Amino acid sequence: MMDITLENTLIGHQNPIYTLAVDEQNNLLYSAGNDKGIVEWDLQTLAFKRVLCNVPSSVYKLCFIPEKSLLIASLRSGGILVIRTNVPELAAKLSIGKGAAFVVQPILSKNELLAIDEQGKAYVWNLENYELLYSFQVSTTTVRSVALDEEGHVLAVGDKNGAVHLLDVRDYHTLTSANVHTQSVTALAFVDKLLISGGRDAKMYKLNGTDLSVLAEITPHMFTVYGIIPIGKDLFATVSRDKTIKGWNVDLKLQKNVSRDRGIDSHYLSINAGVYSATQQLLLTAGDDKQIKVWKISL
Repeated sequence: MMDITLENTLIGHQNPIYTLAVDEQNNLLYSAGNDKGIVEWDLQTLAFKRVLCNVPSSVYKLCFIPEKSLLIASLRSGGILVIRTNVPELAAKLSIGKGAAFVVQPILSKNELLAIDEQGKAYVWNLENYELLYSFQVSTTTVRSVALDEEGHVLAVGDKNGAVHLLDVRDYHTLTSANVHTQSVTALAFVDKLLISGGRDAKMYKLNGTDLSVLAEITPHMFTVYGIIPIGKDLFATVSRDKTIKGWNVDLKLQKNVSRDRGIDSHYLSINAGVYSATQQLLLTAGDDKQIKVWKISL
């Protein structure tokens, strides 16, 4: 079983929060969204630490690479910033073709960084010198979610048409594709070697991580599933536009339901992002109410 209890609420953002990332080694949380700045929080004191840096536009996605102390920030204006957090300083500014990238993903086995723009085109850079190595078409439309099984060399990509694509990251060729959701695939995660997908159709699927065959299907939320966050080996949490947080096991059995309707001081607007700190056993969630909720996970 999984229990989720509120530890603290972090306030300070002036606008909706879209994305979170955790630095486990240094017990730090990064948050960003419609404010023109990336904020750093201390996960031991559960308090504001500093504004890491200012940014020229909204941030759609943050991704932290602990092995290199790099924070990747994808901007609404189209650029991708690579920030050295221990200085802090801008290590590189990467460009993509059209629009913004909703997803960025490091492929550490190859020392590469991948991003996919609003036209479904992927870009891969070397993480040492930031040279663009490849660009190729993954989908014919916007990609809003990815998940990596680095051990299995598989990258799952979810697009706006409801399709999920599996790529072999060794050479980025497409292994297989399947139309899973009736609307945009908004969240993906590998949990115990299975692929869990969530969409704007409010559906959640358990998929075979090799051929994308459907193993189970449920309707976990009333609206869009915005995040699937692995917790331990066979547990995960979901966050949604319906303002709720739910805990699940890999059999898609509900473990915990967190919402204001149940008398819990949770979010009162859409929850856009979630991330888990294994070292602190904390689930962090954030959304349109400009707040970050800190939840203690008990397994």
